[in-house]
Amino acid sequence: MSHKILSKKELCKDVYIADIEAPLVAAAAKPGQFVIICLQTTYSERIPLTIAGTDEKNGSIRLIWQAVGKSTAEFGHLKVGDELENVLGPLGKPTHIENFGTVVCVGGGIGNAPLLPIAKGMKQAGNKVISILGARNKSLLILEDDFKAISDELIIVTDDGSYGRKAVVTVPLDEICQSQKVDMVVAIGPAIMMKFASQTAVKHNIPVVVSLNTIMIDGTGMCGGCRVEVGGQTKFVCVDGPEFDGSKVNFDLMMKRMQAYKKQEQQALEEYKHKCKIGLDK
Repeated sequence: MSHKILSKKELCKDVYIADIEAPLVAAAAKPGQFVIICLQTTYSERIPLTIAGTDEKNGSIRLIWQAVGKSTAEFGHLKVGDELENVLGPLGKPTHIENFGTVVCVGGGIGNAPLLPIAKGMKQAGNKVISILGARNKSLLILEDDFKAISDELIIVTDDGSYGRKAVVTVPLDEICQSQKVDMVVAIGPAIMMKFASQTAVKHNIPVVVSLNTIMIDGTGMCGGCRVEVGGQTKFVCVDGPEFDGSKVNFDLMMKRMQAYKKQEQQALEEYKHKCKIGLDK
């Protein structure tokens, strides 16, 4: 079964959003879950992407991704009407959502995409939702209006101060945790950001949940590529996660493992961009 691209646009440089026809996934997906897509079975890599939204009536799912390697760049070059050969999902365990009280949702960069359906779910469950969104600069900030629509309070920070407050996300997070009762922190973004957001929450004795985006191949727990250490035990992000207690994740080990293919990934991306520039077949 092929899956047609129903809509697509570029949110910012190398970051894309698309609605994909996948009625069975849309009907079953819950916040926190992901899919694995394959552009063409014969040559494409398998790309794990968190579901950023669903439209069950339209039979579609929303995906947001960044072109960081050859396959994600190829996906970014597809047009409305093009089709993906495979969309596998929903995968992973959904977010545990209930009325905790006050939930602080912390997003960094592309992590805003998987965070949005969780923040929406928390709001619908009756929580007070405070959202903190961070980016390197204003041009890289995504989904601000979407978070504004569902947050009781929205705080924007940028590394260079080009928009919002010049700070990293842990600064307002620490201030909020000091000034009021916070019942849960949800942090999604770069591993280093989730590490320090988790440390901030732990300092204030607040439960913290993170969503991990590790190297992944099959998505069913067979390959072991996504393994992480949580509470001293080996876990697989695809079947045990992708969400874990941030206070128990060995982020240093995870970040070391994620560097395994970074050089090859960058090289493949540069080669693909060069081929596109000189007009060769993808």
